[in-house]
Amino acid sequence: MDAIVEGRMHDPFSFLGRHRAGRGCVVRVFYPDAVEVRLVVPRKGKPPLERAMQCIDPRGIYEAPISLQSKQYSLRILWADGWQETHDPYSFGTLIGDLDLYLFTQGNHRDIDRIMGAHLGEMDGVSGVRFSVWAPNAHRVAVIGDFNIWDGRRHPMRLRHGAGIWELFVPGIGSGERYKFEIMAMDGTTLPAKADPYARFAELPPATASIVAPPLEHAWQDSDWMDRRGAAQAPDAPLSIYELHVPSWRRENGGTGYTSWNRLGDELIPYVVALGFTHIELMPVTEYPYSGSWGYQPLSMYAPTSRHGTPAEFARFVDRCHQAGIGVIMDWVPAHFPSDPHGLARFDGTHLYEHADPTEGYHQDWHTLIYNFGRTEVRNFLTGSALYWLRTFHIDALRVDAVASMLYRDYSRKEGEWRPNIHGGRENLEAVSFLQELSAILRDYCQDAALIAEESTAWPGVTRPPETGGLGFRFKWNMGWMHDTLRYMQHDPLWRRHHASDITFGMVYAYTERFILPLSHDEVVHGKGSLLSRMPGDDWQRHANLRLYLALMWAYPGKKLLFMGGELAQWEEWDNDRELAWHRLDDPLGRGVHDTVGRLNALYRAHPALHRRDFDHDGFRWVIADDTENTVFAWIRQAPESAPVLIVANMTPVVRHDYRIGVPWGGMWHERLNTDDRAFGGSGVSSGHALHTWQEGAHGMDHSLVLTLPPLAVLYLSPDAG
Repeated sequence: MDAIVEGRMHDPFSFLGRHRAGRGCVVRVFYPDAVEVRLVVPRKGKPPLERAMQCIDPRGIYEAPISLQSKQYSLRILWADGWQETHDPYSFGTLIGDLDLYLFTQGNHRDIDRIMGAHLGEMDGVSGVRFSVWAPNAHRVAVIGDFNIWDGRRHPMRLRHGAGIWELFVPGIGSGERYKFEIMAMDGTTLPAKADPYARFAELPPATASIVAPPLEHAWQDSDWMDRRGAAQAPDAPLSIYELHVPSWRRENGGTGYTSWNRLGDELIPYVVALGFTHIELMPVTEYPYSGSWGYQPLSMYAPTSRHGTPAEFARFVDRCHQAGIGVIMDWVPAHFPSDPHGLARFDGTHLYEHADPTEGYHQDWHTLIYNFGRTEVRNFLTGSALYWLRTFHIDALRVDAVASMLYRDYSRKEGEWRPNIHGGRENLEAVSFLQELSAILRDYCQDAALIAEESTAWPGVTRPPETGGLGFRFKWNMGWMHDTLRYMQHDPLWRRHHASDITFGMVYAYTERFILPLSHDEVVHGKGSLLSRMPGDDWQRHANLRLYLALMWAYPGKKLLFMGGELAQWEEWDNDRELAWHRLDDPLGRGVHDTVGRLNALYRAHPALHRRDFDHDGFRWVIADDTENTVFAWIRQAPESAPVLIVANMTPVVRHDYRIGVPWGGMWHERLNTDDRAFGGSGVSSGHALHTWQEGAHGMDHSLVLTLPPLAVLYLSPDAG
């Protein structure tokens, strides 16, 4: 009784609830501050038998006899403000089946989101919520919430020893209840109350409680999209991604509030459709405590952030995207988690989710904790999260953040600050195994969904299958291309002739992986400036350079990703506390960059030569890579049964007249894009929209075009008459 009252009881079911006593049974309950507790026993064909329970401890422990034949009972409790009718949480049997427990301990449970956390349900005809949490090294765990005035003594849980999972069915409560877990470590220390790692909804930060979420009962209307999703995300498909940080795309209440999923659907979807993007990529929407982390320090890997609405509203947003033909990619962060006391850190008083050794479990750059990828239950937690988003919310792809930090044990560490693997190397073998397992699971359960790696090193085989030693991602961000080309574009055009390799070197490794070319949020923060501000020259030249750069990107092998605001030619670098500079659409030069992006997306989708062979040597052919005198580049994109596209880039503000370029086809060629078009804010220099080839050969080809190259501009030309 002391252990119950003092909140130290390791096994509450051994004392509370129904127990044999002599020839009969007794029921014991603990209700501190109750005025009276009555036991109610149903009788067939008769009114229920109701008797007052004896207070056997003045601190709130009550007991009453019950016959062996009486299988059910309920309680009536008199509080200071009236009577309450309820059922005894300690009258119910175990909640989780042995097979579920076994699969969890093996790390192989593929529906773990349905087992762990808080779920509405019925036990013995009684409605309530079943709670379960993994804390194998705890002495005691209790669920606390508004329903028990956050008193952990009232609802201590049952331990399922083989799996280290604590469970309890709390009758009479429903969705919307706030809750946490109160955990006592083995040394008797009561830890800060913990949010549920498997919670499917949470309070609006900075509040930290988990919330009992109702089952997601959204009636999906996206069957057409789901049927063609595999083809829409295949390596030969046009993939053009608009990356956005939802809280700062639009702001509410004069710039201080968060936009809702409903309003985002009303405004974002038509905007993205009009610009011609195939996908959006959401920076992390898994619940995160600190807004300044942009979501990259999440704590609830199963809960959409409450900043923008409920899980049901998030599902509706994804559904609306799909109905409009827009895929939804979600940033997903399995590399690390923050050390907030209500989170995963030392969850049961031990280093449960993270490594105990700080050389393996502490990330020095971000002051976060690193998952223990060698622990099966941790792997199951993460793979279950991935499956949850793909299956429950129809997410089309997961972009895995900070993969490089997972792969290397010495990532961002000096000599002596890391431990080698069992072979003496720097590779994190457990993380490699986890990523391979993850890709295999997603292939088996969500075959047409994609896995995308943000991986910044030359790790081999990121996009190869695990069976051949790869990691199993479908695509990888091409960080090398981004760094080289951005560096090139920042040079004054006068000096670009000396840096041609920044443009050409990417083709040396362009086909070693299936790449996405990213101009992401990371390139417009932390003092780097916006894309526009990093372009050289006066105002007009900066915009011309940005149009040029985007056109080069869309013409280069690889899928495309552009962070929000790039299409507006924002002057200021991105600020997560402010919405985008929408006024730029009222400026002809800002509108010109916006319209250039729309035109590039239209051409990219319409011309198979620009996307079908992104990962095939035969899809690209250099025409001019060594004209350092004029600083001109030209290449051809090509694909079977489609017209080639000639790309010509003049990297200087000097107009080049009578510039001859070899082409593979004779006849009439058409100007499909000129980034110097007056409609985009350019100077309007052009060779004309229709050009006939010359019989004079050039650059190893039998035909040629003679062009006037506009200043700081890119031309797309094609012989297709359509």
